[in-house]
Amino acid sequence: MQLPAQLLRNNPDVHKGDFGHVFILAGSPRFSGAAILSAEAALRSGAGLVTLGIPEGLTLAFIAKKSSEIMLFPLPETKDGYLSAEAYKVLIDFLKEVDVLAMGCGMGRDVSTQLLVIKLASLVSSPVVLDADALFAFRRNLALLKKIRKKINNAGVINTVITPHPGEMSRLLGVTVEDVQSRRVELARQSSLLSAAVVVLKGYRTVVSDGNRVYLNRTGNPGMATAGCGDVLTGIIAALLAQGLDSFEAAKFGVYLHGMAGDIAAKEKTQISLIASDIIDKIPVVIKRLSLRWRSSVGRAPHL
Repeated sequence: MQLPAQLLRNNPDVHKGDFGHVFILAGSPRFSGAAILSAEAALRSGAGLVTLGIPEGLTLAFIAKKSSEIMLFPLPETKDGYLSAEAYKVLIDFLKEVDVLAMGCGMGRDVSTQLLVIKLASLVSSPVVLDADALFAFRRNLALLKKIRKKINNAGVINTVITPHPGEMSRLLGVTVEDVQSRRVELARQSSLLSAAVVVLKGYRTVVSDGNRVYLNRTGNPGMATAGCGDVLTGIIAALLAQGLDSFEAAKFGVYLHGMAGDIAAKEKTQISLIASDIIDKIPVVIKRLSLRWRSSVGRAPHL
């Protein structure tokens, strides 16, 4: 796998806005860590700015443990502490400043939260990444995603990425997990056409498809089957989109980078002891390795 040219920083006259602003809508009372992992992964993968939209009741907890580089956007919440559909009104203007919207990591399945996901997915023209609980809004109705992103679909550009694991894919399509696992490539392509999104079907040999092209990833290991690893992948893909990769290439390189970082981390930590934050720590190692490979192939050093 080659380092995408869009990630090279050969122009010294740049600023953080040139590398994209990622907005991640995530978190709930039980799953605050998922939001942080996703945001930190986006930063390590090159995004110029990362803002984390969270339920306002979690603000103090996030300030206590978040990375200093992550910006926070506290949002209206339900009585149980989940993101409320009322946040839509607050975000309408803010989203005009955002280059990529990622939703789902640890956000929970409250009805009001699901409504917020659908409203925002229909609002933004910038790329959208949907993971985890955000996908629950489209269970057994994946075609709804294509319908609400119609403005983008009509332009002939796929700028939506969904990242289901086999269980989430089974809910999206109304089939069993066994069906998903026995027909991974077929169902990834089918769901891509149905949703007008690039599909990342996670698991052993993660499948990436835009309905026509298919990429089977060969990096990664069983140690990555642990809490938070999917959240890290969401942040990586969002950051790559923010830096100018198209949806298929961002998903393709994202799963490769994610898996290779996991492989390097497993050699150091062992597969048994591997945790999601270990993967984030190894993202720079992968990028450095690929940059050296790029340098040897073209005969000059890239600026990272």
